[in-house]
Amino acid sequence: MRLVIATCSVDYAGRLSAHLPLAMRVIMLKSDGSVLVHSDGGSYKPLNWMPPPCSLEVLTPDSDVADTGVIEVWKVIHHKTSDILVVNIHEIHEDLTRELGVDPGLIKDGVEADLQKLLAEHIELLGEGTTLVKREYMTAIGPVDILATDEKGASVAVEIKRRGDIDGVEQLTRYLELMNRDPHLAPVRGVYAAQEIKPQARTLAEDRGIECVVLDYDNMRGLDDSAERLF
Repeated sequence: MRLVIATCSVDYAGRLSAHLPLAMRVIMLKSDGSVLVHSDGGSYKPLNWMPPPCSLEVLTPDSDVADTGVIEVWKVIHHKTSDILVVNIHEIHEDLTRELGVDPGLIKDGVEADLQKLLAEHIELLGEGTTLVKREYMTAIGPVDILATDEKGASVAVEIKRRGDIDGVEQLTRYLELMNRDPHLAPVRGVYAAQEIKPQARTLAEDRGIECVVLDYDNMRGLDDSAERLF
């Protein structure tokens, strides 16, 4: 991994266009090819990024661009979508490269991990005709718990929590924003699944077009048949 603290401006061109004016930022270049631009705020969400597969080319600025103070131009091109991320470097303050090795992956706490496994086994709880594609589907910013397809073959991204709050909705929103850039997946709709979903989280999710599903842990394990209850 390479971490660069630089004064830079950033432009993104593709399905979405965005501009970040000149400021000091952290640029993260991962071994999988992804490039992420962070500020000193906004939690762990990057200001802009390019997911793999992509390639980075470091260019010498032409005279007009150099006259504005640019010393390097980083051009990142996505191999599938041809989206372009351009980082104009004015000054590099720190440049660190470190080999991190193979990561063992995210280990979730007991009940949450069990919920993911059980929902994958009972994927029809998300709707008749739903088919499991993959658990822990990796994106450039982390794994979404379940990737599935609905009865029409459309992609469905599922985020699973024990207790669903607003942070989980924000997390799923970031996954959806990224996954919908991939023409092989888009359009991707989201499902927020939890044993309990807080009212504020449900309101936010539904406002963003994300479906909320409450999971019955005991029923999914076959320990409690809700159909046989009197109450």
